[in-house]
Amino acid sequence: MTEDPTSAPTGGDRPDDDPEFDPAVAMLGRDDASAGLGMELLEVRPGYARIAMEIDDRMINGHGIAHGGYVFTLADTAFGTASNSGRPTTVAASADIDFLAPVRVGERLVAEAVERVHSGRSGITDVTVWRDGPEPVRVAEFRGRSRTVGERQRG
Repeated sequence: MTEDPTSAPTGGDRPDDDPEFDPAVAMLGRDDASAGLGMELLEVRPGYARIAMEIDDRMINGHGIAHGGYVFTLADTAFGTASNSGRPTTVAASADIDFLAPVRVGERLVAEAVERVHSGRSGITDVTVWRDGPEPVRVAEFRGRSRTVGERQRG
């Protein structure tokens, strides 16, 4: 998986009223939870997002592998970013995840979110979480259901 050198980093500094600036980037820039976990926005466009995060010591459970909640959080952040790209405020209605392979300290994960359906105010987005590397390994599959709730929130 390669990074898009033209994508904005997490916490973009352009205002979300700039017509060329994706409002999902501004939303992610205000997301202290994702920033606190070191998430990095690799790419975003309407209905699509890629976000990376490295697993560190504080994310490890009693089995010596990444706690599933951190993998879920990465997938959820990619889902929210893809769902909010280029449209009014959209929130999660529900989500579920299947864990497929363990993740260890120092491994870099990349979550790729692809919106499958957007009809009216409802959407379905699938997210695959990969262990990044020369031969990426699929570690989780996530499905999120979204609901558009209103106009884009400013500030």
